Amino acid sequence: MKLDDIPVRLATAPDPLDSFRWPNADYTRTPYRVFTDEAIHEREMARIFRGPTWNYLALEAEIPEPGCFKTVQVGNVPVVVSRTPQGEVAAFVNRCAHRGATVVREEFGRADNHPCIYHQWNYDSAGSLCGVPYRRGLNGSGGYPADFKPAEHGLQRLRVALYKGLIFGSFSEDAPDLIEYLGPNIVMHLDRIFVKPVKVLGYHRQRISANWKLYFENIKDPYHAGLLHTFMATFGVYRSTQRGNTLLSPGGGHAVVYSVTQTDDAAGVREAYKGTTNKYQADFELAHPQLLEWTPDFHDGIGNLIISVFPNLVVHQILNTLATRQVRPLGTGGLELYWTYFGFEDDAAERTEARLRQLNLVGPAGYISMEDGEAIRLVQQSIAGERDASSFIEMGGRGPIVDADHVVTEVCTRGLWQQYARTMGFEPEVAR
Repeated sequence: MKLDDIPVRLATAPDPLDSFRWPNADYTRTPYRVFTDEAIHEREMARIFRGPTWNYLALEAEIPEPGCFKTVQVGNVPVVVSRTPQGEVAAFVNRCAHRGATVVREEFGRADNHPCIYHQWNYDSAGSLCGVPYRRGLNGSGGYPADFKPAEHGLQRLRVALYKGLIFGSFSEDAPDLIEYLGPNIVMHLDRIFVKPVKVLGYHRQRISANWKLYFENIKDPYHAGLLHTFMATFGVYRSTQRGNTLLSPGGGHAVVYSVTQTDDAAGVREAYKGTTNKYQADFELAHPQLLEWTPDFHDGIGNLIISVFPNLVVHQILNTLATRQVRPLGTGGLELYWTYFGFEDDAAERTEARLRQLNLVGPAGYISMEDGEAIRLVQQSIAGERDASSFIEMGGRGPIVDADHVVTEVCTRGLWQQYARTMGFEPEVAR
């Protein structure tokens, strides 16, 4: 027998992460390792962002007509969202099927097709390959093999699903129907916000030196807002003393937290904030009180509402400010937060002006949001290299991860980690 005839069997090394388990079954502990470990980050990109999940891509209002497109990011994969000549929405990987170059280099635009600058492979608005230079060669030389089929070399397509003007994409055929994935609590509150056609007012892009999951933890934690954000507590935009609710999706990964304004009183607020350091300043006044003038879009008294959809979407209503936030991972120690502000198509000019004025509350330098970025940066800074310690998540109690009729709780954070662990294969042994 010749050496070449002997079959070769390559041993596959076991993945060390297969033995990694969550420390407890009710997710009141989170290993700091998940924020810093490169191998965990790579598994997240594969199992979460390219796995059986629905990722938020854009608003339909951003690509209103055939040929309109927007470039986005799903995990670490560049993606184009586009409107086809037939009016349908398509999404495809922004990486040439020939040699891997970025095809669409503009953030927004309108084009019937997209040529790659490197070798001029040309793609239509659905990502199909529609033109190849020198396919038959040049002057009788070169060219592609006779069996070359352009239809087999289009850009990788994502599944696309739409809801209330929001565009979602998935790399996986195993992702459930979008409505099932979202669950009734998310659907109910998306219905509340996206009650009529929207128009885009503007954008912010913010880079934060922290792991993407720290941001998702932050927005799922309602009670921190009345402690971290002096502005919110002092001027009543949000306080934990207000009436509110904390609602979860069936798997725990998505959440709705909201508060109802003017449902507390001065005496109760002063009592609640005893012992905190400068978080409620009863004698502060605004030089320009019109900043917080609020003409409700909805008639339920909710002044502060955060919807979060695992793994990358936040929708907020803060007084008259409406926005989506797309979370884009940048390695283990960084993220980009992409804010899209919107109003309604039928808004009068003064309502649009009020929305734009209140943008000062949020965004990279907002009176509220800038503190979130710094808080999670401090966490990332202090846990660098930590392999064994875990966070402590017991506000609101231990045990079942269920809805709460208040906002003094971390139950949504525990729900996030439950969904995360299941998706990553990190469930504690008792859960398995």
